[in-house]
Amino acid sequence: MSGTDAAVAPAEAARAARSDARRWQILHAAAPLMERSGSQAVSMQSVAAMAGVSVGLIYRYFTGKQDLIQAVTEGVLDDIGRLVAEALEPEEDPVRQIAGAFAATCTVIRDNRQAVLLTYRESNTLDEAGRQVTKELEVRTVAPLRSAVDAAVEQGLLRPIHTELYSYDLLTVAHSWALKHWYFAPRVTFEEFVRSQTALVLSTAIHPDHRSRYCDLLGDLA
Repeated sequence: MSGTDAAVAPAEAARAARSDARRWQILHAAAPLMERSGSQAVSMQSVAAMAGVSVGLIYRYFTGKQDLIQAVTEGVLDDIGRLVAEALEPEEDPVRQIAGAFAATCTVIRDNRQAVLLTYRESNTLDEAGRQVTKELEVRTVAPLRSAVDAAVEQGLLRPIHTELYSYDLLTVAHSWALKHWYFAPRVTFEEFVRSQTALVLSTAIHPDHRSRYCDLLGDLA
């Protein structure tokens, strides 16, 4: 690499980092606005004001409100996929992988609660191509979790359950922190929610011969 190339590489990396930060700034301004009022009632000017940027800058990154909604949805799914993969890596026991992946998913839902609500509220505003991309990304996001569930069933650690349905059940339960936050938040802490829901979803699936092995995950349901 020449001296000029060596100097350009850090500069390009810095520009990319600034671009990513701008996208994040815009998306995190758009999500709560659209979740509260609906995308149709939110103007690009209001998103720009909330983000503290110009409208023209927004259009450098997004073609319009549908593109913003698509990016919010994909951002949440990307975060779930990344954190689930990180949660699976240090564990070899597939049941503990499931518990770690579920906790990681719940954490993303907690940290992006308004974005999750927006995706439920506005997914019907996406065009067919946008909805298809979202569906495919969600399937890929769930795949590592399903692999852990498949492995647990194959090893006899779980009952012979429908692994695909069970994996999506876990995803749905994690989403309930956002969907029913108004009910859960005044009654339990987030940590209590994750611990209790982990015990509940695992207690229905762990094979009776192995329940004692997971007393720490099952708590009073062991």
